[in-house]
Amino acid sequence: MAGYVGILVSDPWLQNQFTQVELRSLKSHFDTMKREKGSLTLADLPSQMAKLKQVGENLTEQERESFIRDSYKYLDEVVDFEIFLRVYLKLQAHAAARMGNNVKNSSAFLKSPTSTLLHTISESEKASYVAHINNYLVGDEFLKKFLPIDPSTNDLFEISKDGVLICKLINVAVPGTIDERAINMKRMLNPWERNENHTLCLNSAKAIGCTVVNIGTQDFIEGRRHLVLGVISQIIKIQLLADLNLKKTPQLVELVDDSKDVEELMNLPPEKILLRWMNFQLKKAGYNKIVTNFSSDIKDGEAYARLLNVLAPEYTTPSMLTVRDPSERAKLVLEHADRMGCKRYLTAKDIVEGSPNLNLAFVAHIFQHRNGLSTEAKQISFVETSPDEAQTSKEERSFRFWINSLGNSSYIDNVFEDLRDGWMLLETLDKVSPGIVNWKIATKPPIKMPFRKVENCNQVVMIGKQLKFSLVNIAGNDVVQGNKKLILAYLWQLMRCNILQLLKNLRFHSHGKEITDAHILDWANSKVRNSGSQSHMTSFKDKSLSTGIFFLELLSLVHPRAVNWSLVTKGETEEQKKMNATYIISIARKLGCSIFLLPEDIIEVNQKMILTLTASIMYWHLKQPSEDHSFASSDSDSSSMDTASTSTLDDTVSESSADDISNR
Repeated sequence: MAGYVGILVSDPWLQNQFTQVELRSLKSHFDTMKREKGSLTLADLPSQMAKLKQVGENLTEQERESFIRDSYKYLDEVVDFEIFLRVYLKLQAHAAARMGNNVKNSSAFLKSPTSTLLHTISESEKASYVAHINNYLVGDEFLKKFLPIDPSTNDLFEISKDGVLICKLINVAVPGTIDERAINMKRMLNPWERNENHTLCLNSAKAIGCTVVNIGTQDFIEGRRHLVLGVISQIIKIQLLADLNLKKTPQLVELVDDSKDVEELMNLPPEKILLRWMNFQLKKAGYNKIVTNFSSDIKDGEAYARLLNVLAPEYTTPSMLTVRDPSERAKLVLEHADRMGCKRYLTAKDIVEGSPNLNLAFVAHIFQHRNGLSTEAKQISFVETSPDEAQTSKEERSFRFWINSLGNSSYIDNVFEDLRDGWMLLETLDKVSPGIVNWKIATKPPIKMPFRKVENCNQVVMIGKQLKFSLVNIAGNDVVQGNKKLILAYLWQLMRCNILQLLKNLRFHSHGKEITDAHILDWANSKVRNSGSQSHMTSFKDKSLSTGIFFLELLSLVHPRAVNWSLVTKGETEEQKKMNATYIISIARKLGCSIFLLPEDIIEVNQKMILTLTASIMYWHLKQPSEDHSFASSDSDSSSMDTASTSTLDDTVSESSADDISNR
């Protein structure tokens, strides 16, 4: 840790004030501010620090400005990272001193023994998530000795230290994400086994859409409460919003009038669909206000009273609609929900105070329990999808989760909608190839002028060509217009470029040479062949890969104790192939591979996802310091790779997407 911190901060005192994770997060904030402003002065900091927790939440911009003015003589002084950290620490101490112990809806500050940073957790949220865990994991054979968890204690964070509970919770949210055969489950785990569980947990959380940037395995092992609760919160949210799509709940088409509106609905994030559903039901009740959020708009409880009256009028109490006191109405709302059989995710106080996370959880649960939508078959015809559309949806999911894992400034819910202004693509390009974006000619959202979006996307295309992407006849306007095939083709090449760049950066193995698909293919085959195995893949679309045996052998070779062969099937039937594929993905994530494929990608031999899987295993292996790794097994292998360096996967830009590009 000290080595990494020292690169960013030379002052030993400052190094001791932050953990590695905290410093990395603050450096990311600082770089973003600097990129937006060009150069930072002390005078810029009051507004620029608004997004920083504690400092931004607990001090107004005027209070920050006043404090900095009183603390520093020359406000035009240019700020470097170390000055920024010192200002941040002073403002944080000032905020803590002003707040004293009156922290709204929070426990005492959590202060890490290695950090002066202060973090709060919501006791209401903790109690709600503990109740959720107790309810959904009550029958788990391994966890039954720990359940139910007492929400008034810190048992949740203690139990989470071995990684099993959160792995199990991920499987509740998105069944089948983790093959439980890969989880280390025994009474006493050694440090390596705990670390493996947390690595599996974090990589799997990323793969279902959680944002876990700057969170490491050590944070779970140490039980850092705000980080553990943050991950749990995201997992539960994903579970509760799982039905908010047309595939799971086709009756949602009742919210729209025609097929054009259906497409718009399909592109909305789950929270927006939930709000649209809520307003749809409230309109039936004659409620004229539009609910736009899960906080201030429902603090008075009236929207809840109207909603529950529409969905379950048989349980309505007349006073629920007439009572004037918001707290009393909130209590009546929860009593109504109890009679409906809905679980309580919040208290009356949480409603009145407008807790956004708990209100969202409560509304989502009401939707799951009783959505009040029609079940008529005629409504379903809008949402029939072709095999091509299903494949597009799978690819969009993989690319979306990959982009969100990079730690960009915003979370994207749909690549076809959220990338159209070009900004997030530019941020992603800057992550893949730092310094390649000319930020001086880029426009940051919100962007009102359409031509500014086109300018951003033109730079995206220009950089793609600079990185040697196949982009024949593509212009920035194609991205602005949301052309699905072209966007998917670009994202695939960007993801592929990322993993090849990571491999190239391991210069002690690559000697600075460009890494190609052929190198990756040859490395995997050499690794397996040198073990004496007869397994071999001719390409990344070799149908024999569907059994999973080749990848299980490869994983066992890069980490001898990774695979329990007694759990492996022959991969002859579809069910056996699925078991092997699920096991492969979980083992790879447990080792430390950040991958975004699904079991069917292995079973169906999706060559793009097969390449990313192989390359991720290769990257993980080559990073290990224990032995002298090499890309090829012999000089002859190397020469064959050079001649084939660009031929192995050129057709995988996206078979349908590349055709579309070349034919335009």
